[in-house]
Amino acid sequence: MNVKLAFCVCILVANLVSVAHANQLEYASGITLVAGSPQAPTTAGPRHGVEGAEKSSLTVTPDYIMGPEDVLEITVWKNADLSKQVQVRPDGRISLPLIGDVSAVGRTAGQLTEEISARLKSYMENPTVSILVKEVNSYQIYVLGEVNAPGKYPLKSKTTLLQAITIAHGFTQVAARNKIVVFRFGKDGEGLHKIKASYDDIVLRDGSDQNIELKPGDQIVVPSETMVVLPSR
Repeated sequence: MNVKLAFCVCILVANLVSVAHANQLEYASGITLVAGSPQAPTTAGPRHGVEGAEKSSLTVTPDYIMGPEDVLEITVWKNADLSKQVQVRPDGRISLPLIGDVSAVGRTAGQLTEEISARLKSYMENPTVSILVKEVNSYQIYVLGEVNAPGKYPLKSKTTLLQAITIAHGFTQVAARNKIVVFRFGKDGEGLHKIKASYDDIVLRDGSDQNIELKPGDQIVVPSETMVVLPSR
């Protein structure tokens, strides 16, 4: 009887060890090895999705409006001398051989292609031009003057004037908050337009239309109450 009992116990222990070993194998099969280290795919998924969402907001589409500091690759078919990579200058223009300065800010790549092609027709027959936006550097705004943290800030999503003031840590004690001015490039990159706004009108009165949605390259200036404004001549 003792021999039979010992035999049964051995069988039971062997079964338990087999089950435990099988569970370990099943758990290990759900792990992906990356560069020799175990990494559970479920932990990396959500973070990758967030990073992808942030990058997708900067995806260049045919409707993308170019701005200062963007890098463009301009190719003129069968003409290496006219093909070059350029960066949009702070004044909103680029320089190209033969045709000189061309306004780029406020335009799409398609619109800029049309103008360059039209101007090159004076020098060659049926020029074929293509433009690729290599680097997007203009998705930023500038908050200047009497704010607690003036500087250049990136645009990662739709941003209003009030949100920009908040990003810059609000007004200083001497800020003329009802005399805000936004400088914006014109439609074709020609000149700067002034947009005036009043903080009190936006917050306390029916002036929500002054809380404009900002565009890349906008310069927000909050003057000081003590600033002396010279009369225009």
